[in-house]
Amino acid sequence: MKLLGGIEAGGTKFNCIVGTDPEHIEAETRIPTTTPRETLEKVIDFFLPFSQSLKTLGIASFGPVDLHTDSGTYGYITSTPKDGWRNTDLLGPIQNALHIPIAFDTDVNGAAVGEYRWGAGRNIENMIYLTIGTGIGGGALVSGKPQHGMLHTEMGHIFLPHNWEKDPFKGTCFYHGDCFEGIACGPAMQQRWGIPAEEVPPDHAAWILEAHYIALALHAYVCVLSPERIILGGGVMQQSHLFPLIRSELKSSLNGYINTKEIIEGIDRYVVPPGLGNRAGVLGALALADRLAS
Repeated sequence: MKLLGGIEAGGTKFNCIVGTDPEHIEAETRIPTTTPRETLEKVIDFFLPFSQSLKTLGIASFGPVDLHTDSGTYGYITSTPKDGWRNTDLLGPIQNALHIPIAFDTDVNGAAVGEYRWGAGRNIENMIYLTIGTGIGGGALVSGKPQHGMLHTEMGHIFLPHNWEKDPFKGTCFYHGDCFEGIACGPAMQQRWGIPAEEVPPDHAAWILEAHYIALALHAYVCVLSPERIILGGGVMQQSHLFPLIRSELKSSLNGYINTKEIIEGIDRYVVPPGLGNRAGVLGALALADRLAS
């Protein structure tokens, strides 16, 4: 039986997996993200025992990354703020070691493909997967395919209306200050309120503000991309009480202009948590490999 490999390349850890689908996993490991050389050596060592059985492999990576196959830096992590990883060839060393076809995409595009294949976006051709955690990123499927273009979607770095009197927080984004990521990611919540997001009580005013910012971002995505479903993952979204707040804010913000049954009648089924839970990323990498193998 031919196996698939997957790598969810993250800023704190690389999740590596071998299997065929979520129900049939042969091996899995987590490798801390240290230096590129050390990390990639450990990643390759994990996959080498399976090299004769692997048909394809998928890499879903933090970014920004170069997705253009005709580029001299295809498969590179490019302008990341992650220390030591700027302009790193991620794909090349793995390709040279394993000698199998490899699919390469962003971590959030990978998660979107995984949710489309096995999760909450199953068979929904036009959808968004948004992760809200240490950072904020989003992947979009358009006609069932990840949206690529000049680069790739950077949904966390849009600017939102920011009422400086109600929220004087300057933001945490290295590049943009108070962009969506800068005011709504997990570290932004911790800096604004003085405690980690996971320790903020459910009845705290922090969640009203957080839902407000997320809903403003979703308003923009709904109007620009017209997704048929929005899936919200990441550490901040582990707070189940946040979903009703976001749905209500989004519906109020759109104010009846987007007059579809998904928004008007089925908002609870429109903005949803990932069906694959916190494994959407690594299983998404496996789903990328599955697509390449098909």
